[in-house]
Amino acid sequence: MKIKRTLYIVSLILGAALIGAAVYLNSLLPIITGYAAKNLCSDVFVSCRQPESVESADLNFSFIKYTKNSVDFKDKSVTSRFLWGKSKAVYRDGFGATLLRGVTEEELKKVEFPREVPIYLPDSLKWPIGNILPDSVPSGLDTKALDIVKSRLIDSNSYRGNAYAFMVIYKDVPVAEAYKPGFGPKTRFLSWSMAKSFMNAFVGVLVREGRMDINDPAAIDEWKNDPRNRISVNDLMQMQSGLKWNEDYGNRSDVTVMLHCKEDMSRYAYEQPARSAPGTKWYYSSGSANIVSHLVRKEFPDDSAYYDFAHDSLFEKIGIEDAVFEVDGEGMFVGSSYLYLTARDYARFGLLYLNDGVILGNRMLPEGWVRYTVTPASASDGKYGSLFWLNRSKRYPSAPGDMFSCEGHDGQMIFIIPSKELVVVELGYSPKPNGEMDFDSLLRDILMTIR
Repeated sequence: MKIKRTLYIVSLILGAALIGAAVYLNSLLPIITGYAAKNLCSDVFVSCRQPESVESADLNFSFIKYTKNSVDFKDKSVTSRFLWGKSKAVYRDGFGATLLRGVTEEELKKVEFPREVPIYLPDSLKWPIGNILPDSVPSGLDTKALDIVKSRLIDSNSYRGNAYAFMVIYKDVPVAEAYKPGFGPKTRFLSWSMAKSFMNAFVGVLVREGRMDINDPAAIDEWKNDPRNRISVNDLMQMQSGLKWNEDYGNRSDVTVMLHCKEDMSRYAYEQPARSAPGTKWYYSSGSANIVSHLVRKEFPDDSAYYDFAHDSLFEKIGIEDAVFEVDGEGMFVGSSYLYLTARDYARFGLLYLNDGVILGNRMLPEGWVRYTVTPASASDGKYGSLFWLNRSKRYPSAPGDMFSCEGHDGQMIFIIPSKELVVVELGYSPKPNGEMDFDSLLRDILMTIR
């Protein structure tokens, strides 16, 4: 009897464990297949990459590498399967790729991007608005040494990681540019979290126009009658909102659920409960950036005006004519993660902040906005400002303390170093922890080329 009873209990425990594992795995399937479908769809139809290249590099990890992916070039869609799970992402001109979550393919395709392609000839205009680069290199730079750094990064992977594109801007002039085979000046690269810094710029333009005050409470209707009504725009931009959030990309977490399971990403973020008083704790939150995107959207009467603002008031004025800022199922910019630009366009954005929000003598951001941007969030120990990372805590020991940066999840970087008049752009696939690039050594070697 004892043996039978023991076997019965063990069977119950094993059965419960198997059921629990199956339930948890089932909850992961939309994330696994959603990640594969959305990213492959974007890489093929926005970045114009070959599916095989994307699968062998960018999707070759964890459960993602076991997905079975089908690319429909006629329909411009990608379907990804794993076990009994399936996800589909569809591409639309102007919008990029969107996962089918809470919205049908037919409903998405009824919505057309409300902007015509502008008549613009970047190859006929001078840098930075256009692509005619200066003939001469500024003094004070060892170009031969910089060429060696460029080769070590792109050709031999001497800094570890996997770089696809590299640019260095010195004294406003491009002095180094290189691409791995299969990529080039017209390739659009995924930003990942560098998109957050562009949300900083959108808010800055609205502040300059007198349409937004970062110290005002965030205008979220659902927060009116609870303690969250004390959260300011600034709290969100400095990642000190106090809202519950889990940014673990290696698990089922708030960020992975938001990006791969939700039609309305900003709503998912702003419906999170408060866990601490605003401004008292710092923790990284992609949800906060999407709430900021929602607040920006509320400043406009309709989606068309919202999209026009991004292109007319920022992108095109600094020479970015080929941007694809992807949207969720509600048509909202995914301000946390999904912007696609060329390497030169990311460099143009870096120049805007290097030059205090001014380009070609035209002020784009309010006077003092960059100073605000690099002011440390009070609880961040000097490592974070307003949707930009800071180097005051010497996260990169070889770089000056005044460096600030836009940083993407898989090693996409814009480093801005005012004291050296320098912008460094590196794009590629260098995920933590095993594939991470040695950015400190890269920055050290670049800085050593400046006499």
